[in-house]
Order: sequence, then C-alpha cells, then structure tokens
Amino acid sequence: MASLNVGNLGEYLREQRNAAQLSLRQLADAAGVSNPYLSQIERGLRKPSAEVLQQVAKALRISAETLYVRAGILDEREREELETRAVILADPSINERQKNVLLQIYDSFRRENGFVPETDETDKSDEADETSGADATPGADDALKADAAKDDNPHS
Repeated sequence: MASLNVGNLGEYLREQRNAAQLSLRQLADAAGVSNPYLSQIERGLRKPSAEVLQQVAKALRISAETLYVRAGILDEREREELETRAVILADPSINERQKNVLLQIYDSFRRENGFVPETDETDKSDEADETSGADATPGADDALKADAAKDDNPHS
C-alpha cells in the first residue's frame, strides 16, 4: 500500500503518543479506533476523517485543529483564526457584548490586512459597514467605551 500525502501527520501523532507515554493500543482504545487503523495512520497509509482526528486529539489532550492542519483538512491561517476566536469567546473576564465587539475589531483588522472573515456574524457587520460607509473599528471603540462607563457606574 502506497503512502498517502497527509503531511507529517503520522510522524507527529507518533511523537505525541510517545510524549504522552501511551502505547499504540492504549491510544487506539482511548480514541475509540482500532489498533491496526491507528497504526496505518501513523505509517501514512490511511488518511483519517476529521472525526477520527478529533477523537485522537482528545485522547492525546492536544488541539484537534493542529491535527487538521497536519492532515491537510485545515489551512494554518484558518487554525490560527479559530484559536484566536476560541480564546476570546472563552475569556470569563469579559461579557458577551465585549466579546462580540472584540471579534468585530479583529475582523476589521483582518479585512484591512487582506483576509476575509468567514463567519455569519461578520457578514452581517460587513453589510452594515457598507451601508453606513463606516469602518467597524470606530463603532467598536465607542461600544467599548460605553461598556467601560457602565462598569465604572454600577447604578446605571
């Protein structure tokens, strides 16, 4: 069986498995896949689905997105964008409105630098920007200032 072009996924998986001090059989059991199938993935003979990669990533306690990039399922820039968004959305120190404003600012800077955001929320803000002729950043700054003022005055 010829080796498939799945980047260095198999080698990377083997390194991660060894670092986690897991045998092939232990990882296969933890990920819910067969031992021979996982062995074929590590040797570059099989290209796993995104679902299998997610299960393996969970078992190894690593980022599924990293495995997606290694397998050629996800572009490196897309992974970085997803991770940035995930960190913003997971931050417990800011409220939902502030998270949305930060994401709008992030999308604005990405557009300015030639990257087109892929989210539905951003598409809606793009339409609003086009009709008003304004960039998202000034409005976002005003929203942040309004939120900060509310935080400073607990009686509002």
